[in-house]
Amino acid sequence: MSDIINLLPDAVANQIAAGEVVQRPASAVKELLENAIDASATDIQLIVKDAGRTLIQVIDNGKGMSVTDARLCFERHATSKIKEANDLFHIRTMGFRGEALASIAAVAQVELKTRTPDSELGTQIIIEGSETKSQEPVQCSVGTSISVKNLFFNIPARRNFLKGDKTEFEHIRTEFKRVALVNPHVSFSLHTDGKAEYNLETGNFKQRIVGIFGNNYNQRLLPVEQAVSQMKISGFIGKPEFAMKTKGEQFFFVNNRFIKHHYLDHAVKSVYKELIAPDATPSYFLNIEIDPKYIDVNIHPTKTEIKFMDEKLIYGILHSSVKKSIGVHHLAPSIDFSLNPEYEVTPAPKDYTPEMPGITVNPNYNPFEHPASSSGSGFRSLQTHAGASRAQTGAAYLERFKDLHDFNSVTEHVQQCLEIPENTVSGDVPVFQFQLKYMVSHLKSGILLIDQQRAHERILYEEILQKMENEQSVSQHKLFPQTIDFSPANAEILREIKNDLKHLGWDVEEFGQNAFIIHAMPNDIKEEDTKSMLERILESFKQNLLNMRSDRKSNLALSIARNTALKSGVKLENEEMNNLINRLFACKVPEMSPSGKRTYIIIGADELLIKFE
Repeated sequence: MSDIINLLPDAVANQIAAGEVVQRPASAVKELLENAIDASATDIQLIVKDAGRTLIQVIDNGKGMSVTDARLCFERHATSKIKEANDLFHIRTMGFRGEALASIAAVAQVELKTRTPDSELGTQIIIEGSETKSQEPVQCSVGTSISVKNLFFNIPARRNFLKGDKTEFEHIRTEFKRVALVNPHVSFSLHTDGKAEYNLETGNFKQRIVGIFGNNYNQRLLPVEQAVSQMKISGFIGKPEFAMKTKGEQFFFVNNRFIKHHYLDHAVKSVYKELIAPDATPSYFLNIEIDPKYIDVNIHPTKTEIKFMDEKLIYGILHSSVKKSIGVHHLAPSIDFSLNPEYEVTPAPKDYTPEMPGITVNPNYNPFEHPASSSGSGFRSLQTHAGASRAQTGAAYLERFKDLHDFNSVTEHVQQCLEIPENTVSGDVPVFQFQLKYMVSHLKSGILLIDQQRAHERILYEEILQKMENEQSVSQHKLFPQTIDFSPANAEILREIKNDLKHLGWDVEEFGQNAFIIHAMPNDIKEEDTKSMLERILESFKQNLLNMRSDRKSNLALSIARNTALKSGVKLENEEMNNLINRLFACKVPEMSPSGKRTYIIIGADELLIKFE
């Protein structure tokens, strides 16, 4: 039998290894920025074209490399950080494996220019797909400039799997923020397609947070500071009232390295449990300084996951630190103990004669009489939309299935869903709430349970898309226009969706680099909620870009629906529940929320019978 095992060529082996390190343009950005930090740079520029497909360039003023080091840095496992296995447990630098540049050079066209402070000339190296094309002296500044062009040019299949430019650039922006946040002593800039996205000056940690996320974060942050013999925790957490429905502002750093850690995330969130809504997420920017011998960073190719020697200890200290910060800086009441409480009683007016309080009784009140239902729950969007009749609802629902082969079974199912008992008044089906989350009604075949939040998200999603298509909206103009500052990322999104928002009742005018003036807003949004509502919509829109493929209008409709829909925990009157049910079954896709989750389920009579056996 002939031998069948062969050694792979270096070029192929490098491409396979690159798949673990360079998954998308943002992966290359992360590695290059971390290399610049390790080179002791105090100024780092990131230049991107076509969301990293065409160009990723990082320019730093660090210590540069010698001629020999410049050539060796592209070899796999060539590193200055470790010499023996024991060094893995004493690492304080960002990179150490010697895989980044070798992996990038295997799947791109790379140009490197570098010079050390004690050299008059620098070195230029050009590599394509792991093959060195040239190496020669060059006149350049002290530091390193590395350009990554045409990423995945030699792996078309990988390039085809990249998402749209907006999604890929959002990943790049995320990696940029992770590195820039925890290095406030370094100035950073990010330019995309010739436009300045960030220009971050040196400063302290809080100034860096504000520089990235916007001036409004000056008033949103609470300091966290805790030092024990094993570790030190420092940074900031967000005030409970500014917790958002979307994730994206949760940052853990260990020894200045960004990490993801669900266990520590729970330590922070558990403190907020009684302070914020169940579906809200607090912001935090926390750095844990700990002796490297107590952690293992060598468990994941991207180094975003680490292991602690004693996770329970870290959890307890972190939980205590966050709880202390909220208690001291936010929830502690302001009491002046120098005042005597008895002096603070307001005296009665002169010649005032106190009267005995009386009790008023309505003799005609009958607790067993049910007054007519009213739409007094304050849920405006349910009040302002007239419910379709059950006949219209059934017709709209059936129309969706007219092309299905098993039309009779669908018709029977809908008739069961929309069955109206003879003893009901005005076509309303008896319905009640369960746990202020589900609407429950009966059918011929069993019990119908509807998730009120998901149902309303579906309704709003389709209504918003219809409004944008018809370009019709109703607005309420603000008596005093409101100026709002946004983070650069959110400002860019707002510029993109500004015209779509106009069709939904928003009148937004750009005012300065990242500021906007709000002249009008939709009728069903309270004026005091304008700022927080817009921010939540923009955060959802940004998060959707990372998690899904969808066009701009669908993304916006989903973002608005999620943030304005009726939430669990809201009590509804019978009229409102029937209105909601009518509108749900008049939707094109009533059975699914815009996120693809079921809006209702039917528990059949047979299933109930089994439960009682």
